Amino acid sequence: MIRRSKGTMDRLPLDWLGLLPFAIFALLFLILPTLKIVLGAFQGPDGGLTLQNMIDLNTASIRSAYWTSIKLSVITALLGGGIGFAMAAAVVFGGLPKRIRSPLLTFSGVASNFAGVPLAFAFIATLGPVGLVTIWLKTNFGINLRMMGFNLLSFWGLVITYLFFQIPLMILIITPALDGLKREWREAASVLGATGAQYWRMVALPILFPSLLGTFALLFANAFGAVATAFALTGPQLNIVPIKLFAQIRGDVLGNPNLGYALAFGMILITAAANTVYIVLRIRSERWLK
Repeated sequence: MIRRSKGTMDRLPLDWLGLLPFAIFALLFLILPTLKIVLGAFQGPDGGLTLQNMIDLNTASIRSAYWTSIKLSVITALLGGGIGFAMAAAVVFGGLPKRIRSPLLTFSGVASNFAGVPLAFAFIATLGPVGLVTIWLKTNFGINLRMMGFNLLSFWGLVITYLFFQIPLMILIITPALDGLKREWREAASVLGATGAQYWRMVALPILFPSLLGTFALLFANAFGAVATAFALTGPQLNIVPIKLFAQIRGDVLGNPNLGYALAFGMILITAAANTVYIVLRIRSERWLK
């Protein structure tokens, strides 16, 4: 039997003490609220257990909200992932100066967390009906974005706004994976007569596929759960799940908090599935790139 020394036994609680603030924070702001949402989704106004809230999710308005949210998340994940991958690849493998990499990653770290009301205000002030760019294009080039059908306070306006934090998030996540592609693999492919396109199609992309798919799942979850930016930009005009949820729990007479819990429970299931896919594929990708 292996015995630990007294010094080790005394040191172990102190080692774990550093995790205590995080554990308390996670318990108060993540675990307990999640449990309240799950329980509230199966409770009626009188506090009794019921499945009516889950049944009420199968209405045309709520189904449409989920579909719009899923469509918004898929489009922004695809566009953000594609543009972010191209930018990261240009920095890692392209002919761009090396000094660009550090500022790009620094900006990406800031921009990926810049969301909510400040982001919505920034885009309204820039591309809104009387935004700086909107007025500048109209005054100097006679281009009227409104007459051309562009409306920032719409589905596609929200897509453009979401790309501001989706693209930097993709850059941050995919850059280490691109760094993991060994130079020897490209040299071996070149010696065997493969072109650059063949190397990417037959070597690099198959290796990066778990990372790309996992990052897509993370970007999907990131967009699906965003609420402050969407509400600040479009208000109740756009029928997506976060705005629908806010309408149910904000305390109006017509609101139904328990239906709001059911909506939130559905969001938890979808984002949890997306994050699980990301974690599994990330582990697989790291195994490949070792």
